[in-house]
Amino acid sequence: MTSPSLPWSRRSFLATSAAVGAAFTVGTPGPASAAADASSAVDDEFAVLRTKWRALYLGEGFSPTAEPFKSKLAALGTQARAWQDAMAPATGSLWPDAVFGDPDPDTDTESYGYSEKIQTSYERVRSMAEAFCQPGTGLTGDPSLRTAVLAAVDHLGAQVYNTSQKQYGNWYNFQIGAPQRLLDICVLMYEHLSAAQLTAAIEAVDHFVPDSLVASYSGTSTGANRIDLCRVLALRGVLDGTAAKIALARDAVSPVFPYVTSGDGLYADGSLIQHTYVPYTGSYGAVLIDGLGKLFALLGGSTWAITDSKRQIFLDSVEAAYAPFLHDGLVMDNVAGRAISRGLVATDTLKVQQDDHSRGHGIIASVLLLGQGASAEENARWRALAKGWFTRDRYSDVTSGRTLGVAALSRVTSLLGDTGVRAATEPTGHRMFPSMARATHRTTRFTASVSMSSKAITFYENGNGENIRGWHTGSGMLYWWAADDSAGGGQYSDGFWPTVDPYRLPGTTVSRKTLADGEGGTWGAARPDTTWVGGTTDGAYAAVAQDTRGLSSTLHARKAWFFLDDAVMCLGAGITGTDGAGVESVVDTRNLGASGTARLTVDGRTRAAALGSKSTVQGARWAHLSGHAGYVFPGGAALTALREERTATWKSINGGGSDDPVTRRYVTLLADHGTDPADASYAYVLLPGASEARTAARAADRGWADITANSAAQQGVRVPSLGLTSAVFWEPGTTGPVTVDAPLIVQIRERRDGTATVCVSDPNRAVKAATLVWRRPVVSVISKPGSVTGAAVGRELKLTFGDLSGTGGQTQKVTVTLA
Repeated sequence: MTSPSLPWSRRSFLATSAAVGAAFTVGTPGPASAAADASSAVDDEFAVLRTKWRALYLGEGFSPTAEPFKSKLAALGTQARAWQDAMAPATGSLWPDAVFGDPDPDTDTESYGYSEKIQTSYERVRSMAEAFCQPGTGLTGDPSLRTAVLAAVDHLGAQVYNTSQKQYGNWYNFQIGAPQRLLDICVLMYEHLSAAQLTAAIEAVDHFVPDSLVASYSGTSTGANRIDLCRVLALRGVLDGTAAKIALARDAVSPVFPYVTSGDGLYADGSLIQHTYVPYTGSYGAVLIDGLGKLFALLGGSTWAITDSKRQIFLDSVEAAYAPFLHDGLVMDNVAGRAISRGLVATDTLKVQQDDHSRGHGIIASVLLLGQGASAEENARWRALAKGWFTRDRYSDVTSGRTLGVAALSRVTSLLGDTGVRAATEPTGHRMFPSMARATHRTTRFTASVSMSSKAITFYENGNGENIRGWHTGSGMLYWWAADDSAGGGQYSDGFWPTVDPYRLPGTTVSRKTLADGEGGTWGAARPDTTWVGGTTDGAYAAVAQDTRGLSSTLHARKAWFFLDDAVMCLGAGITGTDGAGVESVVDTRNLGASGTARLTVDGRTRAAALGSKSTVQGARWAHLSGHAGYVFPGGAALTALREERTATWKSINGGGSDDPVTRRYVTLLADHGTDPADASYAYVLLPGASEARTAARAADRGWADITANSAAQQGVRVPSLGLTSAVFWEPGTTGPVTVDAPLIVQIRERRDGTATVCVSDPNRAVKAATLVWRRPVVSVISKPGSVTGAAVGRELKLTFGDLSGTGGQTQKVTVTLA
């Protein structure tokens, strides 16, 4: 992009509010020529930054005549023309269906709706400006579209986004949503806007986004919101050449980098929290990595490059915080907050599909951009990871162009076409995220993740009318994907959230007590009165547990998961409720798509074959759902199976969603505990991707695993083939060969090389001292953390721990040599 034909210096810009005059006069150099040259160089740097932002927004290096760009650009042009033709400037609106004029401006729900239309209006204008600038839209450089964009900027400025307007509705629309879009428009249309128009835009941004918004790292100025505000400040400075604004934006980024120990931000264990109580790696985290990636790219190499040494903390988060929740192109829904309810959103003349894959693609594209500001080694690793994630995505092919805009897509297609980058394989291992009550598990056979809740982490988030029935997503929901998943990762992507029974989410134990939409309050207010949640892991296997409490109910249960190489052993005990309602533990709920007919067998016999059918089998030993998984019930269980077809709309769970009906089929397996159970329990083994034969063989193998305890006091398992002994001690006591005198989670793994690892965690974060005894001969202690204050070996191992309350629920790992 070239500089305007009639430029002005940054010092005189704001003073020039009428028609643009000549800013420089070429003449004989005088005594001040050196100072003039320096000023010109600074002004040139602002022009460079405008050009960089334009390239970041529009993309580069792609062919507008090649697919998928050709179709995307044509669609952009069609949409822009439709919005141009529909423009009808009036008091309080630019389009009749996007009224922003609030007759009673305040901060109630109605005002939120009006303020959102400000953002909507600027979004449409920005798309029109993009269609004017991008090649291949059919409107590239179109004079009438240019006139419409400038008229729209003038109208919105005069009507609502100006220095005399008071903020109403949602603060976000005034401080982030509208100014980001307005500034993008100004950069895209820079040569075509008058000095008066640019001045009006800048003064309006200064009015709603004063420097004071980033004066302290608190309130709504944290995490992803802080980066959004910094983007506004940086572009506002770039637009008129105010170096101080860009410097402020650069400096205001720094508080995002350090690890936090409470509230919003990135934690040392890889957790990422927004809205104080919500795990948000996949939604606000997406905004965070996108915003930082763009700021690093924009300011890199300039006078205002972000050089804070703590930036490495965020760069490390790519592999420590984001990658664990990325799987074959998708980002797991259990870190996406209320965004899970946005599946099919009606936006103006379009209906845009959002799902875990589209969110995942956006994050991966941001990783590629962030890599440009990382070390060569990091960038190479990330590009390999990204290529692996994209090439393994069988549900949503990124090259279709459905999930990404032109700019991000240009980076991705460049990567996919780079034969020098070899796709990385899916990493294996277990990761615990105690600070956000999440865990992820990967083996060569499957990937899984469990969602829990506590006093610090919400059951679910709803707000702005979104995700109003996500009540039980934090009650032990177990997500999983088999390595050879025939559904291609579409279990939670394909119309799952509006059509699934919200009381029967896979892995959960819940009361059937009827809950109101938005039960428990908005923005993460609904939280259980317990701190007991977490797990311990040696990096390969894990023991995870949740003291489960019902949302607005009396339900109480002790739930534990033991993550193994080809299975997850799931135990529940102490299941009690007095709501006068039924209580169920959901072994699984599988989405069969719009017309799926997967065969269900229980102990080798077909069950629940017809839609609408229900079958209960007493003493069931195993079950198998063709193309999905096997399930083993140690000791037998009363198993209820049902097959149903469910129809709903996205609007039923999100006020902004489509009202088109969506129909999906499900097979659900239940442990029905009856009405008001007392001390009920369950035990099952999930075998993701297992064949019917392997499932039956595992059920017949009585020596494969033992359940050493399953009560409200202790839950434990032993898997001899893995050398694994794991136990959840809700109370001090003995389980198998292990005794502890404090509430702990313990996992011991004996290895073939004659060593063993003893992993311990304090999920309650309250243990001041503890002793563990393992009745197994041990020769020596190879390594131990500082939390271990004593270790005795011999005929048994005795470990003494000091204060564990400050360990953040993280694993304390001891390695020993066996006798």
